[in-house]
Amino acid sequence: MNKKKKVAIVFTGGTISMTVDEKVGAAIPTLSGEQIMSMVTNIDKVADVEVLNFDEIPGPHITPERMMELKDYVNNLLIREDISGVVITHGTDSLEETAYFLDLTITSIKPVIVTGAMRSSSELGYDGPSNLSAAVCTAISDDAMGKGVLVVLNNEVMLASESTKTNTLSLNTFQSLGSGPLGIIDCNELVLAKNVGPRTIIDTDQVESKVALFKSAVGMDDEFIKLATDNGYKGIIIEAMGRGNIPPMMYEGVKYARQNNIPVVIVSRCHSGRVFDSYGYLGSGRDLRNLECIFGGDLPGQKARIKLMLALGKTNNLDEIKDFFEKGIYY
Repeated sequence: MNKKKKVAIVFTGGTISMTVDEKVGAAIPTLSGEQIMSMVTNIDKVADVEVLNFDEIPGPHITPERMMELKDYVNNLLIREDISGVVITHGTDSLEETAYFLDLTITSIKPVIVTGAMRSSSELGYDGPSNLSAAVCTAISDDAMGKGVLVVLNNEVMLASESTKTNTLSLNTFQSLGSGPLGIIDCNELVLAKNVGPRTIIDTDQVESKVALFKSAVGMDDEFIKLATDNGYKGIIIEAMGRGNIPPMMYEGVKYARQNNIPVVIVSRCHSGRVFDSYGYLGSGRDLRNLECIFGGDLPGQKARIKLMLALGKTNNLDEIKDFFEKGIYY
């Protein structure tokens, strides 16, 4: 009989750790990792688990600095010979950002899985135990080795670089909109559905948190972009329209930021598809490219911001930052 693999489960909080508080009348983090694992039945039949309580916070309370501390914490677990993989529980509101942060900074080939829950333990149909079970099954799979950080919910296994929260309520809220999931958990085993391309790694222990994120919409102007530029922001993400175009007055703000040597990354407010300089009118992708804005492929704004935070933590060289976003996508 093969020896069971050991998985470290790092609890950080989120809905998976919440119960409804009678005084507040709403869900708050209350459960320890040990209490949650007591509800994950039969997990001992597939793996040995080590429960670790890193934090007890809701998703919106995580910070880039805390993400860096989590990265170091997970790396210290991954270097242990007895640990085959790490599962992290997280609030789903910001799960994709933390997962992507870890994907960009963790180099170990051992599986790192991020999971959570859409319903608290006080609600009917609490999905925490099921998601944890699937995450552990993924963490012990040889097929999860070298795939980067993975997001596992609702029995679907997704790349952290691709998964995003698409619905405020649904159990299948996390989707890989462009190319579908990496695989599924079927009969406690990971069944792959596609291959994985090369990963981007940003080897840094520093993170630049002063990165602004602006979403474009009709009639928007340059006021907030200029305000960020004048108030010490080190980088700006623009969620442009469609293929990567913005209103003319908003373009003036981007021009101002670039004149002040602030890196500006262009992504789309669309849910899928990459940005490209297909158009040539005022404020178009071609105008933004001529300002030496960086194109962020098909990343959503929140993930592009995570990548720029890490890139700026490593370098101020615009060409190097551009490589992190564009190499392998545009050249």
